[in-house]
Amino acid sequence: MGGGSVRVRRLMMVLRKLLKCSLRDYGLCLGSVLLLSLASLCYQLNGGAPALLLELRKYLGSSSFLDGYHHQAQKVMPFPSQLVYNRVGKCGSRTVVQLLRVLAEKNHFTLINSDIHNKTRPNKNEQMELVNNISIGEQPYLYTRHIHFLNFTRFGLEQPVHINIIRDPINRFVSNYFFRRFGDWRSELNHQIRTPGMKDEERYLDINDCILENYAECNNPRVFYIIPYFCGQHPKCRDPGGWALQRAKENMDQNYLLVGILEELEDVLLLLERLLPHYFKDASALYHSTGTRETSKPWKRCREAP
Repeated sequence: MGGGSVRVRRLMMVLRKLLKCSLRDYGLCLGSVLLLSLASLCYQLNGGAPALLLELRKYLGSSSFLDGYHHQAQKVMPFPSQLVYNRVGKCGSRTVVQLLRVLAEKNHFTLINSDIHNKTRPNKNEQMELVNNISIGEQPYLYTRHIHFLNFTRFGLEQPVHINIIRDPINRFVSNYFFRRFGDWRSELNHQIRTPGMKDEERYLDINDCILENYAECNNPRVFYIIPYFCGQHPKCRDPGGWALQRAKENMDQNYLLVGILEELEDVLLLLERLLPHYFKDASALYHSTGTRETSKPWKRCREAP
């Protein structure tokens, strides 16, 4: 009997302790529910969360729930957000740049069009400054310039995606032949200002005669001219040969999303629309509607001396 009484007393003590804890916890739960109810009521009556909860949120950090007090989502960048078009001379780049100016405004990206045309091989310090300036451009951006391929990783920076357009080397030679004499289509009448030292007999020399009579200008059509744009800044890239060609092929394979052909520009634009829609959306339609199509046509005839 004595042992049974002891066990009963011990059980009553445990129950009292449990009951005491339960009452305290129960009170805490009720208080929490009441606080949340009051907060919810204030939120609905005032059209937003009370200042106390806002301050509490700032203290605790950003929450995972959606709310109505001007939370701004992070800007999602397209891929790629950095694009480089190191355009090859006399390969339709003026036409493409005209198109890019319209597309930049329409598709909301930053177009950085360098006005440096005759320095394709900057020195190391100039390369470092250039890649740093390109990398800090407002993204998404497209940078374009007549320049041989730049290796950004050499300076510890991420390599941007590249695109380019080339053309049949003979067509490029013909285009350059007339460009030297008459400039672009829109400045034909000012050709004497462009090349004041060129004599009329040279300016109006028929290209067929230039080739057949083995003039120096036509004796070396510079077919290799395109290769360094893909080979890069290494001194060996300027020497015609297998090394430069192989390096150019490797860079094209590793760093270029697309290398188009000017003679198939309409198909190239369709591909760019598909591959880079953030930059080239509606490029094909604009190409046909803005008059840029006419500027891409190569010279069809030789000028005659006045």
